Amino acid sequence: MKRLKINRDYLITYGIVIVFYVIMSILKGTNNLSSLFKGLLVPLCVYMIMAVSLNLTVGILGELSLGHAGFMCVGAFSSAFFSMIMKDSITNPIVRFIIAIIISAVVAAIFGILIGIPVLRLRGDYLAIVTLAFGEIIKNIINILYVGKDADGIHVSFKDAASLGMGEDGKIIINGAQGITGTPNDSTFTIGIILLIISLFIVLNFMSSRSGRAVMAIRDNRIAAESIGINISKYKLMAFAISASLAGMAGALYAHNLATLNALPKNFGYNMSIMILVYVVLGGIGNIRGSVIAAAILTVLPELLRGLSDYRMLIYSIVLIGMMLFNSSSKAEQWKAKFSPAKLIKKHKTVKEAE
Repeated sequence: MKRLKINRDYLITYGIVIVFYVIMSILKGTNNLSSLFKGLLVPLCVYMIMAVSLNLTVGILGELSLGHAGFMCVGAFSSAFFSMIMKDSITNPIVRFIIAIIISAVVAAIFGILIGIPVLRLRGDYLAIVTLAFGEIIKNIINILYVGKDADGIHVSFKDAASLGMGEDGKIIINGAQGITGTPNDSTFTIGIILLIISLFIVLNFMSSRSGRAVMAIRDNRIAAESIGINISKYKLMAFAISASLAGMAGALYAHNLATLNALPKNFGYNMSIMILVYVVLGGIGNIRGSVIAAAILTVLPELLRGLSDYRMLIYSIVLIGMMLFNSSSKAEQWKAKFSPAKLIKKHKTVKEAE
């Protein structure tokens, strides 16, 4: 019965995403969606994937990470670099983009493992500070990185573009703080929804798997988990690497939605990591469906308030505080339990049987 309830909850989560996609597609197809909201569709998918992936670290693993935007940055630049290099060789944009997404996920997972090996030995505030430092280091390295390509191959420099030493046929791909210009615009709302469903599938199935239960056991009581033979380092690193790879995948979607990609603080800095963490906390730590809904609401809300000019962010902050207070209250927990989709379905079935 418990397994059936879990599967039902998962199906409800997938159903919410699919219904959202259908509604947005109908509104877009009938020209009832403004250009502003059309431009928000892909970023919405990016932020929802980021929220789901960070909830795996914060909610399921129980570790506070403040450098999640760093993995997104790694995925964005590795995928954009691949697309620029292979733009002429792989002419099919869908095939090229799929390979770019895979590369972004793999590269971000590798960085997650490399960072996770030393970092996951720490706990609490220490872990948060080190992950924050990682995010800032990645961003600053990208800002001083120059990469070019000519007939002799790929050239790399950390000084300036002139020191690359390329021939006349040379082309700069990563130009320091200016980033990458001319990335193929391959991201679409449909691809974003597919990647979101893939992310949900990976995280939700991981949670219900043996490995996921081991991770949650470590979160609840590390000593007890270790006493029954659970390999702490293995499972923590597994969850951290999966979280990082999903963030890298979101980075690929983000990079291919922009004409120019650069590692500015507003794109991959500390504020981005905090914003994603707010989505996770507001949606409920460990609540994957809540992260998706919170990311959607808090991404759209500032744009809905844009007409209020100077008062826009003030109202946004007040709404955010109100939602946080409501979400953390005991009455809200009772209300959510009472009106949860699973309870409503059960109630509906009971009424049907009574009739």
